[in-house]
Amino acid sequence: MGSAKRLGLGAIPTRRAGRTYIREGKRMEQFLQGIKDGSPIGIGYFSVSFTFGLAAVSSGLNWWESLLVSMMNLTSAGQFAGITVMAAAGSYLELAVSQFVINLRYALMSISLSQKVDSQFGAGKKLFLGFANTDEIFAVAMSREGEVGSRYFGGLAVLPYLGWTLGTLAGAVCGNILPRQVSDALGLAIYGMFIAIIVPAMKKDSRILKMVLLAVALSCALYYIPVFQHISEGFAIIICAVAASAAGALLFPMEEGE
Repeated sequence: MGSAKRLGLGAIPTRRAGRTYIREGKRMEQFLQGIKDGSPIGIGYFSVSFTFGLAAVSSGLNWWESLLVSMMNLTSAGQFAGITVMAAAGSYLELAVSQFVINLRYALMSISLSQKVDSQFGAGKKLFLGFANTDEIFAVAMSREGEVGSRYFGGLAVLPYLGWTLGTLAGAVCGNILPRQVSDALGLAIYGMFIAIIVPAMKKDSRILKMVLLAVALSCALYYIPVFQHISEGFAIIICAVAASAAGALLFPMEEGE
């Protein structure tokens, strides 16, 4: 035993335990960083989903049905469109088609984000990524330097999910006590939140600014030019995103190491 200690063999388990402790510490650090980065999104989602809870109850859903919708989805436009179809007694086909059109962009966003995750991001974790991938979460994850780990993404999604579900619950249960002007104003919070996410990236990289301006110009053209007004909002978002991304890839290709 004494010779083993002199050879340093007794220190091996300690070193292994130390390395394990360091790895766990880094994973926890990534998780906490994700929570920190996701906290503004969670606050914004609470206000928007509060409005959704109010609208869902006004459309005839019970408070628990409204909450269940938000627990199983993270899509503001899709959920508002869904309760509109429900209130109009629409068919399952109408509901399915409207959700497919509005939420198709998330498929493109998930494919793009899946190329940035690290090697520990297995199939099950990618399913969670697909569920929790929203416009704002996608923007924050893609703006992160280096690869995105599962611990970081999990932390990033925690507060937005809680904010979305708890906001819906609050809106469904107590939203009717607020004046209509206040509840309508809450719906504007998500736009300010998204602007706060994208502006720092635009200031840092002029290429992103040019692509954003192109997307804005395309969006205005699709909205105001009569020949394009038959295009739905969901497809308009997809067209703007794909066109701006394609233009950026062709005009401003990223070099090795970027």
